[in-house]
Amino acid sequence: MTASALLSVDRVVKRYGDRLALDGVSLAVGPGEAVGLVGESGSGKSTLARLALGLLAPDGGTVRFAGRDPYRLRGARDRSVRARLQFVPQHPRGSLNPALRAGEAVAFALRLHGTPRRGRAEAVAGLFRQVGLEPALAARYPRELSGGQLQRVAVARALATGPDLLVCDEPTSALDRGAQVRLLDLLTDLRERSGLGYLFISHDLAVVRHLAHRVLVLRHGRVLEEGRTADLWAAPAHPYTRALLEAATGRTTLT
Repeated sequence: MTASALLSVDRVVKRYGDRLALDGVSLAVGPGEAVGLVGESGSGKSTLARLALGLLAPDGGTVRFAGRDPYRLRGARDRSVRARLQFVPQHPRGSLNPALRAGEAVAFALRLHGTPRRGRAEAVAGLFRQVGLEPALAARYPRELSGGQLQRVAVARALATGPDLLVCDEPTSALDRGAQVRLLDLLTDLRERSGLGYLFISHDLAVVRHLAHRVLVLRHGRVLEEGRTADLWAAPAHPYTRALLEAATGRTTLT
């Protein structure tokens, strides 16, 4: 943990009944830093995402965003802090209201965080351009957009509040490889231009390699290995990390 961290998770424990979902997990994400969290289904990745976003409270340990407990960010008084922490989902089609046009979904986020009505249309157009979409696409409904376009709308909606940190939960898993690469390039460009931080969650080590500075490998609620992305890619220490790397690349690593 560092004093400059935007997001600090310290020895967090989370249980669902008798099942231990997270067992003493710690991580930190600093400004402009991309931290990857990798593991198979059921490893605890999405639970950690919900804790980071303040959707769940830990049963042990602490979670802090900008020095505050995100679970206790409630109401208008905490809106400015909440605006700095946003989410990019796995399935944008399910997270967007099918009755709203894409631009209306982004404008709704702007309205919630105080953008005046007169400035919203211009702000939506600017956000669409920022994520590589033509502003004319704002008039389309989600069913009229491709998966890659929908995920960019989800990113635009997340950017509407001017966040410092995005929690990205498997944002490329529903996309084909070409769309994955384009989205990862967009996220990298946004980080380089605006200093965004990312907690980027994936089951695919190859995807995380494209974006993250550091990686934590999670299994059964515990961190098995962590380090610089290049180091883990070149010489994974834990057998489970080696198995993930083999699944991502098809290459056999040394034991």
